[in-house]
Amino acid sequence: MASAAVLLRAARRSGRLTQEQLAQRTGLDQARVSRSEHDQESPRFDTVDRLLSGSGHRLYAAPTRRDDAATAAVRIRTCLRRGDRHGALRNLIQLNDDLLGEKGLVRGVLAVTTPESTGEKVWDSAIAALVAWRLGQEHVPSPEWVDEPSRTLSRSRVLRVDVADPVPGRDDVPEEFLQHGVLVWRDTFGSV
Repeated sequence: MASAAVLLRAARRSGRLTQEQLAQRTGLDQARVSRSEHDQESPRFDTVDRLLSGSGHRLYAAPTRRDDAATAAVRIRTCLRRGDRHGALRNLIQLNDDLLGEKGLVRGVLAVTTPESTGEKVWDSAIAALVAWRLGQEHVPSPEWVDEPSRTLSRSRVLRVDVADPVPGRDDVPEEFLQHGVLVWRDTFGSV
């Protein structure tokens, strides 16, 4: 389940606002914005609504308990910062499972919030490719962030978890991953 901090930070950044700009728009102090974005306090619902509104967003209830792409990106970034590439891959696979666990528009809801960068372009591109792939299967349009240039590699690269990982052939890679320049085995996302 996405925390308020993840949603607030992602909403502000997708609006290309600084914390100070958001504070001015909402009449809250910048320190309150920062604490809300970093899980240093549990803001009340009206504060969350006010901060989201100030960044041009709104909070809706969706009939799911699954995590969204923005939450997965935060978890992947945390793993990568610790040097835990296997953990990062597990979180990408969990996002795949969460997307597959929903149908139609609810699947699309899991991709609405623009994820923050993981700190590694190949992982950012992999998240975008996975979302494009799984939403496309349900004929749900991808959100704009999926096609941002920052989420497509200029040269194809392997999503490397281990130095011994073999490079997949193009026929073994989902088309959406090829379009985003990420080489990853289709079987990585197969049911166990």
